[in-house]
Amino acid sequence: MGTNKAFLRIDGERLIDRMVRIFRDLFNETILVTNSPLEYLDQDVEIVTDIHKGKGALGGIFTGLFYAAGSESFVAACDMPYLNRSFIEYMAGHAKGYDIVVPHTAEGFQPLHAIYSKNCLAPIKKLLVEDSLKVSGFFKGRKIFMIEEEILRSFDPEGRMFFNVNTKEDLGKL
Repeated sequence: MGTNKAFLRIDGERLIDRMVRIFRDLFNETILVTNSPLEYLDQDVEIVTDIHKGKGALGGIFTGLFYAAGSESFVAACDMPYLNRSFIEYMAGHAKGYDIVVPHTAEGFQPLHAIYSKNCLAPIKKLLVEDSLKVSGFFKGRKIFMIEEEILRSFDPEGRMFFNVNTKEDLGKL
C-alpha cells in the first residue's frame, strides 16, 4: 500500500488505536511486535522487535509469544478493522488446554486471528530455522480448538471479521 497500514484511519480512528483499545480492555498485557518501534511510541503498550528478523508473520507470532507473560496469547494482524470483542472473549474462553484456538472458514484457518500457547514456541522456532514461514505450518500435532463457520456467523453475520486491508481497493471497500 505504500504506507503503514496500522495508521490507516477507519471511521476517524487509526487501526492501531482501535486494536490497542480493544486489547487493553480484554487482556492484562498488550504486546506490539514491530520492526519500527519508534513509530509506536505514542502507544501505552509493550513494544518489541522480531527476535528472528525477516521471518514475516510467523516471526512476529514467535516474538510475541516469547515475550508474553501469560501461557496463551491472542494474535491479530494490524490491518483488521472489524475485530469483534465478543468473539475474542469467546476464543479466550476456550484457550485452556489447547495449543491453538483458531477460526476455520471455507478459505481455511485464520492464523492471524488466533490464540497460541507457549507450547507452540518450539515448533515455530523449528520452522523459522528452516525458513519455512507458512503460519499454519506448525499446526500439525498441536492440540487445536477449531471454531467453525456456524459459530463464526453467530458473531459476524456479515462475514467481515477477518477482512484485512491489503490494497487501496480494500480500503475503498470500507
